[in-house]
Amino acid sequence: MPTAPDARAHAADLADFVEAAPSSFHAAEEAARRLSDAGFVRVRESAPWPRASGGRFFVVRDGALIAWAVPATPDAATGVRIFGAHTDSPGFKLKPRPTTGRLGWLQAGVEVYGGPLLNSWLDRELRLAGRLVLDDESVVLAATGPLLRLPQLAIHLDRAVNEALSIDRQSQTQPVWGLGSTDSADLLAELAAAAGVDADRIRGYDIVTADAARGEVFGRDDVFFAAGRLDDLASVHAGVVAMIAAADQVADHIPMLAVFDHEEVGSGTRSGAAGPFLSDVLERMWLSLGADREQQLRSLAESWCVSSDVGHSVHPNYADRHDPVVQPVLGSGPILKINANQRYATDAAGAAAWNAWCAQAGVHSQEFVSNNAVPCGSTIGPITATRLGIRTVDVGIPILSMHSARELAGVSDLWDLHRVAATYLGA
Repeated sequence: MPTAPDARAHAADLADFVEAAPSSFHAAEEAARRLSDAGFVRVRESAPWPRASGGRFFVVRDGALIAWAVPATPDAATGVRIFGAHTDSPGFKLKPRPTTGRLGWLQAGVEVYGGPLLNSWLDRELRLAGRLVLDDESVVLAATGPLLRLPQLAIHLDRAVNEALSIDRQSQTQPVWGLGSTDSADLLAELAAAAGVDADRIRGYDIVTADAARGEVFGRDDVFFAAGRLDDLASVHAGVVAMIAAADQVADHIPMLAVFDHEEVGSGTRSGAAGPFLSDVLERMWLSLGADREQQLRSLAESWCVSSDVGHSVHPNYADRHDPVVQPVLGSGPILKINANQRYATDAAGAAAWNAWCAQAGVHSQEFVSNNAVPCGSTIGPITATRLGIRTVDVGIPILSMHSARELAGVSDLWDLHRVAATYLGA
């Protein structure tokens, strides 16, 4: 069946979002830009927050963002519906003194970030992106165009490469970005030029690599969408679009979008889900509504968190790696993620609630569970449930090539995730 025009338009907008968000900091700022354009007001953690009902607000902390909309006549114990996701992706991060090289090649000194599929980063053009902190403590975002490449060794020099590819994480993952002597080159100067600042002013940086190719729709009937950082910008984008759509529709709960950094490395930072960001924002929001501690706890008891992250579609070439019965596939709807050991936070109540939201949105949902011999990862869901005691359900979309430099999703699944998110936040 041909892909619906609305789904194709959503995928095209996601391609724009991914291109504008090559780092977690860019993702937070692109979300902020879109929310601002929709009438949300940016508040700063160091300033007093407004005490107005009927407002819509957002706050950015490093590479994380939280947005919410307050009904016109809220009760101090009004429940909150949180749609959670994360802004970071596996890849590489610049080390200190990143301008390196040998034998006439200029290279970038990088450290592996998270758990990338290393081979997927070979032989493709890469960008650098992130934040620069200057000598006056100001922060600027920087993003280059295609600049780096990890060239693979030719098969003539490694005849067994197709039998057993092994990549040394230190010596064989340093990308090239030019020719010449390191004495006459400065990689940070390239970033400074991209940001329009003087390189001598840089005092600190958080810079990562990203695939330079734009996201593309392809396949028979335009069913596929491939791009970098779909884990988890697919969910971030769905949440932003849904949050904007839901802001004017609510009366009996507070919709909230919470996108965190550093999920791929454990979430244990000030802008990660294991940090205090969400609890800080909730407390200040409740204080702005005049809620006492009793009312805050009542609000939490009425609240939900939907933790949205990608999951595995059944792979036609590796069917034995999946559960033999529960086999979600691209194009058949978003997934409900279930794990007996609570690597996902879904329980029976969460499953019932998710299925109800899907039915209300007119969306078909699939279930995901791991093969017993292939343990799954985890998400921000159990972390959020543990920190807040809030009812939490883990969901997402099925993809292939997870943690690749360029991942594969279903166009209709992306659209359906947005539809359920908008129903959940706005219903």
